[in-house]
Amino acid sequence: MSAPRLEIDLGQLHHNAATLVSRLARRGIAITAVGKAVLGLPEIVATWLAAGVGSIGDARLDTIESLVSGGVKAPMLLVRTPMLSQVERVVAGVSVSCNSEAVVLEALAAEAERQGRRHGVLLMVELGDLREGILPQDLPAIAALTLALPWLRLVGIGANLGCQHGVAADATNMASRASALAEALEARFHIHLELISGGNSANLAWLAGGGDPGRINHLRLGEALLLGRKPLGRRPICGLHTDAFRLVGELIEVKTKPSRAWGRRGLTSFSPEDSAQPPPLPPDRGPRQRALVALGHQDADPAGLEPPAGMAILGASSDHLVLEADRPLSVGEEIGFRPSYSALLRAMTSPFVARQCRSVSADPATPASWETARRQ
Repeated sequence: MSAPRLEIDLGQLHHNAATLVSRLARRGIAITAVGKAVLGLPEIVATWLAAGVGSIGDARLDTIESLVSGGVKAPMLLVRTPMLSQVERVVAGVSVSCNSEAVVLEALAAEAERQGRRHGVLLMVELGDLREGILPQDLPAIAALTLALPWLRLVGIGANLGCQHGVAADATNMASRASALAEALEARFHIHLELISGGNSANLAWLAGGGDPGRINHLRLGEALLLGRKPLGRRPICGLHTDAFRLVGELIEVKTKPSRAWGRRGLTSFSPEDSAQPPPLPPDRGPRQRALVALGHQDADPAGLEPPAGMAILGASSDHLVLEADRPLSVGEEIGFRPSYSALLRAMTSPFVARQCRSVSADPATPASWETARRQ
């Protein structure tokens, strides 16, 4: 198959999902698998559901609609506050949406009444990371509004940590603050909240360290399922696969060249906008083997690619990745890279990167097979 391509091991993804579903169930926590980094690829979503995941989440309505039209029956969670321009589609295609704005809740309620379809609401609360969420002191008023709108159903409250400023889950913001907010709402309005959604993959380190989940009974997981690691420290999660994805590129030039550029220099196309000086030159180490991979910023985040042992990424442009290698390379050879979350997201989004899924048979005598994955 042509390069660049993403090779996806569905067997490893199944293992990751089944392992996390089992571990978290023992703590009374359910999982929504968030597929935004893989554009809700149907093969991956089917793998998650087969592994025991109960619901699917995404930030893009187009992806959710594609999955529903493709026959996915699982409940769908819109993990981003709905756009006002999309409330009709949200009510029609999504079971529950995350919300933080009164005007959006009112629009959802009006549309839900028009469609005759009650819509579930997860109110997002700000617990310090400063991305989305209602300030805690404003939560009772927004909850009262939601409860007063008969075509909305207040499913619970949620929080997001780790995505904007790297604020970590701990006993203060999870077991104490989130649990207390939930219990205060229940006592004030005489209701029971179905979901207390503590956050995302960034919560796993705290839970693995023995953290008391309190009322937390739900997490929205993406990176842990896909890459088997904890986002805040980029450390592997014990027992999970970290190499289910491999981004493969083809070498288009291999030459021995000087290790230090020469000539008058300025900024590059990908220098930061506020740069005043050209990027610093590396030390002169004499002639070195350099190779160009037909892969660049249009295909992935070069800073998030881990090359094979004995190779180093020296730089990248729109469609070239510059490598240095300790072993002999040849034109036409393929090189596989392990992508980070950001690199995976961009590779899945790029129209130039093919996708190839590896399915593992339940019969050990049957070899694994590769199949071209469908695009959304």
